[in-house]
Amino acid sequence: MATPTLQQPSFLLANLKADTSTKPLLQRCQDLAKIIDEYPAKELHLIFPWLVECVFGSLDGVIAGWNLRLLNSRCSEFHVAVEFLNPSGPMMKLVYKLQAEEYKYEIPVNYLPGPVKACIQEGVLPDCPLFHNKLQFPLTGNLALSIALNPFEFFAFNFANCLIAPKSVPPGQQGGCTDTAYFVLVDMYLKYFLPGEGNVPSSPCSDARGSVTAPSPRSSGVSFAGYGLHTPSLLKHHIFHQPSVNADPAAQEIWRSETLLQMFVEIWLHHYSLDMYQKLQSPQVKEPFSPSEEHVLVVRLLVKHLHAFSNSLKPEQLASSPAAHSHPHASPLEEFKRVVVQRFVQQKLFLFLQHCFGHWPLDASFRAVLETWLSYIQPWRYTAEKTQPDPARTGPESWETFVQENLLVYTKLFQGFLNRAVRTDLVNAKNALMVFRVAKVFAQPGLAELVQRGEQLFLEPDHVLHHRQHHRAYLTPGPAGTGYLSPRQRAVTDTAFRVKSHVLVLEGTDCSYRQMFGSELRGAVMRLVQIIAQARQTAKRISDQSSEAAAGGSFLTRFWFGPPDLGNGFSGAEPEDTGEVLKKTHEFLDRALENLCQIFKLNQGQLAQLVSCLGPVQDDDQDLLPDCTQGEDGPVLTDLGRRQIVNGLRRFHIQYQGDPELQPIRSYECAVLVRLLYRASTAVNHRFGPHFSALCSRPDLLGRLARRYLLDQEGPAGPGRSPATRQTQEWRRRPRLSLRPLASYRVLLVLLLVYLGGAVLARGPGSSSLLLLLGGALVLGLVVLLGDTLRAR
Repeated sequence: MATPTLQQPSFLLANLKADTSTKPLLQRCQDLAKIIDEYPAKELHLIFPWLVECVFGSLDGVIAGWNLRLLNSRCSEFHVAVEFLNPSGPMMKLVYKLQAEEYKYEIPVNYLPGPVKACIQEGVLPDCPLFHNKLQFPLTGNLALSIALNPFEFFAFNFANCLIAPKSVPPGQQGGCTDTAYFVLVDMYLKYFLPGEGNVPSSPCSDARGSVTAPSPRSSGVSFAGYGLHTPSLLKHHIFHQPSVNADPAAQEIWRSETLLQMFVEIWLHHYSLDMYQKLQSPQVKEPFSPSEEHVLVVRLLVKHLHAFSNSLKPEQLASSPAAHSHPHASPLEEFKRVVVQRFVQQKLFLFLQHCFGHWPLDASFRAVLETWLSYIQPWRYTAEKTQPDPARTGPESWETFVQENLLVYTKLFQGFLNRAVRTDLVNAKNALMVFRVAKVFAQPGLAELVQRGEQLFLEPDHVLHHRQHHRAYLTPGPAGTGYLSPRQRAVTDTAFRVKSHVLVLEGTDCSYRQMFGSELRGAVMRLVQIIAQARQTAKRISDQSSEAAAGGSFLTRFWFGPPDLGNGFSGAEPEDTGEVLKKTHEFLDRALENLCQIFKLNQGQLAQLVSCLGPVQDDDQDLLPDCTQGEDGPVLTDLGRRQIVNGLRRFHIQYQGDPELQPIRSYECAVLVRLLYRASTAVNHRFGPHFSALCSRPDLLGRLARRYLLDQEGPAGPGRSPATRQTQEWRRRPRLSLRPLASYRVLLVLLLVYLGGAVLARGPGSSSLLLLLGGALVLGLVVLLGDTLRAR
């Protein structure tokens, strides 16, 4: 392709817009790469906002962009998009080129996370310094407030917002997979800007002064409680006329890493402040934001990488925790690793997970939320393991400080999971697996003891917080101009104070703490143990019945004598509730029971007593039906029953109750014969219906045969069935002939074998048909006689 010639920016933008509808993505990316290389920043500045919107879509979701959340590795455009947007690709080169000239791009305040937007609209300094000194006032009263971001911040904001912007998924496509272009790019950015080994690569583009200009640091005149922490009302600072200072050159080394992480945390997690979350507990308050499963999977990727990033500290840095003074010889990147989880992520992730635990539907999609939580509370899983892993860093025993500083993430979220588990159908294998996963994690050697020790420290009466500002000093950054990574003003060595400070920061001063190992929660655990034992019995019974049904039938029983599945074709049973999966359910529940007994020190006597209180399991499964009241026409769902169905807790045993002749054609039936035989049987019933009624009223053997094969053998609708109308009940009582069984392939095969046998024995078709009719009549008569004899006994 010819090299683009220089032209006016307006024509350049117009041509690029025209190319979006005429050229494939590969050619457009090649053109853009050459334009980015050859055009000056002054002209690229005008196309940058359009290009960002073209790639990531508009902030309101109206423009879809490249649909990075739907591009998977099987799409032809996947590799083109990833190559263009990777951290060393043309798009990032454009960002650095514009960053060197200090251009600014505006984002309306309305698209910021709810708590940040509320702070700005109230004239209060947001917790996150990423939005400090950037407010733009409209020239006229008709325009909304906006913030001015530098090119790197603008790119990171739009990339992060792409995950939560409303998107319409085209038919046949499904988002939420971990092989999409968006998920892959998030992983690339995290590994590039938050490297486990080495330093952050320097910018490929430089300005005239030899380096890409970093954004202005946090002001020295602004004193706030630290990133991610609540600012007391007396310390709120207004956001107008903030002074600026020169940045510490050492801290400029990682400004891109810090900016990217802050943007991810703000856009993905900061949708619930503590005050907002407490208001959400009221049922009258509308939920401001509901994360998707795809959103949670990306958050889990972030959590896992941050643990690996933080755990890649040099050995001499491991002794220093976020509660201690900074290491005197630590580089900015090493200091960043040391404080990244507690300082940047903890509070917002806790509120995010707490909201998901309380509002997520009671279905198997909660697994994504669960695994995100379990990933966060197991940082030892993400230690750097090369040839010889350090045994002191691969188990929970050496992570006491982390457990203490995240006590609520262990205890309160465990209580939230417990509240969900007791309302979940644990016969379902996916739900049983989630209970097993949580019990397995907390049963790791030493973890329960660490949590219990942390609770004892929190409840220690001798350690009292004297003043809110006292714990602010523990968490407040140091001198101005050193960013987040400055030495602490004072060391806090008292572990009880550290635990109390953590709870105070996450819950507020008026928190009411419930002990995980207290008597109140122990009762809830006992209840869960009973439910697990009940579900285990039910799963075992259903599994045994399935095994007996599969092993009890011979070949002929399955092939011919077994009843055609015309009445139970829509049983409503899920694939997870049958066969081998139920055996796994029983195994999951067994192991979950063992782990819970280990965590909460339940002995075999207590367990046996809990199980003995269950009583026998009902075979009719009436307890699994939704809550109903009995109406004139049958059961009527109550509000509780509707909620049980919506949340997947209970369900009706769906069974076809209409005309068996009109059921959908099965895979083992000949479709042409089904339709022909239906017409034939309809004509016969219409012509001989009165004769059939008279025949069924006879008391002799012929009448018994007619009642056995011409009348509906199913009883009236039971309590678990849908109510039948009067017309349906009258129709069921009429005798009728059904020829549909003759359309079954197995019946046709038997007839073929009979006629082939007659041909071998030199019998003609007529003789074979006569013998077949006589044999069939004899078998039907014996079935009726034997059935009456057995009932008489």
